[in-house]
Amino acid sequence: MDNKEIKVIADAMLEKKAQDVVSLDLRSIGTAISDHFIVCNADSTPAVVAIADNVEDRVIEKCKRKVVRTQGKENAFWVILDYGDIVVHIFQTPYRAFYRLEDLWADAERTAYED
Repeated sequence: MDNKEIKVIADAMLEKKAQDVVSLDLRSIGTAISDHFIVCNADSTPAVVAIADNVEDRVIEKCKRKVVRTQGKENAFWVILDYGDIVVHIFQTPYRAFYRLEDLWADAERTAYED
């Protein structure tokens, strides 16, 4: 996945009012399970689902790619959209603070996205 696709995902998140949108470039970390993570959070279950649905729609529309697998939509505390080389993480705000995913990958190059 290239930077255009990462930008499509970040923009799709921001369209649905995602907070603190960040991408992590994991390619320099040999043990990472994908090349990139994109992480954001929202304050409610409906917002998390709306962000996830919008990301899926925009990636199909603009990048012609379907998600390989998804996890977490049933409770929407933490939704994962796996595109293979990129994994999207959409948290409810308290869960993002609890799991501190970015801290686990602190060595990764980080890019923040804003409206």
